[in-house]
Amino acid sequence: MRKKGFPVDRFTFPTLLKAASKGGVHSEGKMIHGLASKLGFDSDPFVETALVGFYASSGQISEARLVFDKMSYKDVVAWNIMIDGYCQIGLFDDVFMLVEEMKSSNVEPDERVFTTILSACARLRNLDAGKVVHEFISENDILSNSYLQSALINMYSGCGAMDVAQSLYDTFTQKNLVVSTAMVSGYSKIGNIEAARSIFGQMVEKDLVCWSAMISGYAESDKPQEALKIFLEMQQSGIKPDQVTVLSVISACARLGALDRAKELHIFVDDNGFGKALPVNNALIDMYAKCGSLEGAKEVFGRMHKTNVISWTSMINAFAIHGDVDNALNLFQQMKCENVEPNWVTFVGILYACSHAGLIEAGRKIFASMVDEYSITPKLEHYGCMVDLYGRANCLRDALELVETMPMAPNVIIWGSLMAACRIHGELELGEFAAKRLLELDPDHDGAHVFLSNIYARERRWENVGEVRKSMKHKGISKERGLSKIEMDNEVHEFLTADRAHKQADEIYTKLNEVVDKLKDEGYAPNTSCVLVDLDEDEKRDAVLWHSEKLALCYGLIRGGKGSCIRIIKNLRICEDCHNFMKLASKAFDREIIVRDRTRFHHCRGGSCSCKDYW
Repeated sequence: MRKKGFPVDRFTFPTLLKAASKGGVHSEGKMIHGLASKLGFDSDPFVETALVGFYASSGQISEARLVFDKMSYKDVVAWNIMIDGYCQIGLFDDVFMLVEEMKSSNVEPDERVFTTILSACARLRNLDAGKVVHEFISENDILSNSYLQSALINMYSGCGAMDVAQSLYDTFTQKNLVVSTAMVSGYSKIGNIEAARSIFGQMVEKDLVCWSAMISGYAESDKPQEALKIFLEMQQSGIKPDQVTVLSVISACARLGALDRAKELHIFVDDNGFGKALPVNNALIDMYAKCGSLEGAKEVFGRMHKTNVISWTSMINAFAIHGDVDNALNLFQQMKCENVEPNWVTFVGILYACSHAGLIEAGRKIFASMVDEYSITPKLEHYGCMVDLYGRANCLRDALELVETMPMAPNVIIWGSLMAACRIHGELELGEFAAKRLLELDPDHDGAHVFLSNIYARERRWENVGEVRKSMKHKGISKERGLSKIEMDNEVHEFLTADRAHKQADEIYTKLNEVVDKLKDEGYAPNTSCVLVDLDEDEKRDAVLWHSEKLALCYGLIRGGKGSCIRIIKNLRICEDCHNFMKLASKAFDREIIVRDRTRFHHCRGGSCSCKDYW
C-alpha cells in the first residue's frame, strides 16, 4: 500500500488490526503495531483503542493492558474494550477493579459496560460476579434501562437463578419486548416451558427472537408437536423465520418422528431459501434418520455440494441407529480417504454401529485408533459403546473388566449398558450388581428399579419385587408409562398403555384380538415375564397385550393402505413380547413395520428384525 504511494493515516491502522484479529494472524498484528509506532501513530487515541481491541480479542490480555495503561486519553469505548477483554477470560476481579478505576477517572460506566460484563457472567455462569454488577447498576440508578434489565434477566437465567429473575421481572413497571423475551428464553432453557408459555401468552408484541425462543423451548422440552404449532402460529402472524428458527423446527420434527411432517418441512426449507445452508442440511440428515427414512437422509447427504465433519458424522449416526453397520463402516473409511478428520462424536457413532452388529475386533481397532491416530481421549460415551459391544457378544466379563479399569469413574450410562447386557443374556447376578451400582449413583433411577423388579419377578421372588416397589413408592418413583405415536394422513395419533381414549378405541381393541388370533398361527404366545406384579395369568396376558405399540400397530393396520409401511415411535425400550409381536405381524400381514424406541430403530420384515434380537 505504501509502496504504491497510498497515504497512511490514523484511520488505516484500526482497519488493518481488525483484519489481523479476524484472520487470527497475531504476528502480523504485532508488525502493524510496530509500523504504527515507527510512523508516530501509536499515541493517537483512535489507534491505541484499536490496539487494545486487537490484543484483547487475540487473548493477549497483558499486551492489551500495557497499551491501555499508556493511553493519555481513555473514552468509554476504550474502557469497555479493556473490560470486555478481561470478561472473555473470566478475570472478574480485574474487571471490577477496572470499573472502579474508570469511575475514579471521571468516566462514568454506561449501559454498554454493564451489559458486556453481565453477558460474560451469564456465559461463564458466574452468579456472584453478576450480583456485584447488579449492585453497581442499582447504585448508578440506571436499572430502568431496558437493555440492562434484559441483560440482568439473561444473567440470572443463564446462571439458573430463575427465581431471582422472576422477582426482578415482577418489579418492572413496563415489561417491554426485550425484557419479556429474556424471561421466555430463560424459562425455556431450564425446561420450565409452562412458565415460558405463560409470559409468552401475555405479550402483546412478539418478534422473531421471542417466537424462536418459544419454539426452541418446546423442542428441547420434548414437546415437538407444540413446537410445530407455535411455528405455524408464527408464520400466520407474518413473522418470517431465520436459520436459527428453522434449525429448532427441524429438531422438533426429528423428535416427533413424523415422516410426512418432515417431508413438508423439507419443502418449506427449500422454498424459503434455506436449502443450501450447511447447518440446515446437516439437521435434515438427522431429521430424516430419526423419522425412519434412511433413504431420505442418504438423499440429502448425496446432494450436498459442501460437507463438514458434522455432515459425515450425522450420516454415520443415521446408519448406526438403523442397524446398517456395513454402510456406516464404509462411510467412515470414505470420510478418512477424503481427509475429513473425525471428531469424538464421529467415534461415538461408529462404535455404536459396531456394538449393534457385535463386531468386537472392528470396535476394538476403532477404539484404539482414537488415541493412536487422532489423539482423541475416549470419553464416557465411548466406553459406554464398548461395554455395550462386549455385552452384545456375551463377553460380559470383558465388559466388567473394562468398567473396572476405566481411567474415570463409571457413570449411570456405563452401569446401565452393563445392566442391559445382563438382561439380554440372563446374567441376573451380574445384572443385579450393575443395577445396585447404578442406584448408588442415582438412587431415583427408575430404570434400575424396574430392572431389579423384572429380574426378581422372573425368579418369582415376589417379596423382593414388593421391596423394590415399596422403595419406589417411598421415593415417589414410578415407571414411565408407555407412549407410542403413529402418523396417519399427516396427523399424529398417540396411544398410552391400556389406552381407551382414542375415538376408534373399540375398533382398535377388536382389531387387536384379531391380530393376536392370527399371530397364534405363527407361534405367538404372550410373554408375561416382564410383568412386575404377582397377577394371575389372564391379568398378566392383558397387561402385555395392551402395550401402547400394539395399539398403534392395530390402528396402522386399520387405517393404512394394503402393503404400506407402518412407522411407530415409542418413548421407552420395546419389551421382548412387543418385539416378537412386531416381527410376527410383519410376516403375517406382509408389511414392513418400523419401530423407533428409546435407543434405536427396529426394521421388521418377513418375521425378522434388523436388530437381530439384541437391543
